[in-house]
Amino acid sequence: MVIKKKVIVIGGGFAGVQLVSKLDEALFDVLLLDKINHHQFQPLFYQVATSQIEPASISFPLRSIFNNKKNVQIRLANVLSIDKERKTVTTTVGEFFYDYLVIAIGCRTNFFGNASIREKAFSLKTTYDAITIRNHVLRNFEDIISAKEEDKPAFLNLVIVGAGPTGVELAGAFAEIKRRILPRDFPGIDFSKLRIILVEGGKQPLGPMSERSRITSAKYLKRMGVELKMETFVKNYDGETVTFSTGETLSTKTVIWAAGVRGRLMDGIDPAVVVSGNRIKVNRFNQMDGSDDIFAIGDIASMVTPKYPRGHPQLANVAINQAKNLAKNLKKLASGSEKLHEFEYRDMGSMATVGTNKALVDLPFVHFRGFVAWVIWMFLHLMLILSVRNKLIIFINWAWAYLNKDSSLRLILTSQDEKGH
Repeated sequence: MVIKKKVIVIGGGFAGVQLVSKLDEALFDVLLLDKINHHQFQPLFYQVATSQIEPASISFPLRSIFNNKKNVQIRLANVLSIDKERKTVTTTVGEFFYDYLVIAIGCRTNFFGNASIREKAFSLKTTYDAITIRNHVLRNFEDIISAKEEDKPAFLNLVIVGAGPTGVELAGAFAEIKRRILPRDFPGIDFSKLRIILVEGGKQPLGPMSERSRITSAKYLKRMGVELKMETFVKNYDGETVTFSTGETLSTKTVIWAAGVRGRLMDGIDPAVVVSGNRIKVNRFNQMDGSDDIFAIGDIASMVTPKYPRGHPQLANVAINQAKNLAKNLKKLASGSEKLHEFEYRDMGSMATVGTNKALVDLPFVHFRGFVAWVIWMFLHLMLILSVRNKLIIFINWAWAYLNKDSSLRLILTSQDEKGH
């Protein structure tokens, strides 16, 4: 009789879900720990925030995902610490022992030490964040109607910090609803005064993508009415006024922070293995430096290879492929095999969408833009959605919005006594 090894996986993101689904049921008992009860499809958070799809379309209950895997247990808990010597994980619901520990906890928003921005700005790292932004923005438009004239600019200035894919996609989506939807919903508001301002410390949007994509994205955004503030940083935001590195100030009720991420860590991880971005240094097998039985995969892992001397990009495809490789290696370890397979990432390209019929796709040997790139972007994102039902729901929402220029999902979902931020 085979004695199963106990695997604890911390985090139900792309890496964690993929790993748990691939682990051999005959060899492993798995405990999945997460502080929320669902997997979140982060690439489409911006569509929830801009009222294009419902949060349930991109949120998948973990118990539903694994209800056919009898070797998997799930605990809703915050992880407090790990003990390498005792091989335990301490959580808010108890202590658990492991044979192998896999940290797939992902990253959180990086506010670069600015406490006021962290307190007052919105981030977009969870489904709840996306719903909060949607509620806030829609509430702002309701409040404009009765606001004093001198107070209206603060409601009409929308600042997005960070011009990576998330920032660009948010700016483009808000620009589209400004033109197509809001004037019909709020005929008493002059939306020509609504300013969507995209702030970026670099010279162009979409810094990691090709030069052609960076130039094209800037052209798309400008045509859509988005104001670009390149080579500019946000120095402070107090909830009413944002201050830029240029010395300029702007009155605004809305600052959305999409300017970077930082790894999540727990007590018990040796500071010596923590590298830039608060990521955990791992070898080519995703083993944490100095450990044979603790692994890190996905955004939290920093693996240096000849092709990626600064570590791999923090992308869903990297996380998924690291998880697949680790599942194979854990099977080898449990079976007594000494020869593990090194992880090698094959970059399949990158993509971003700016709006309807406006997307950019960089593949290793070819570049697409416009309608063709937009179709590719939609297809590949649909393929990553976990359930067939949700694929159909999202596709129907997209088709309806494309044909009708309206999503009909602009619901403010808050308690009656909750206001504003």
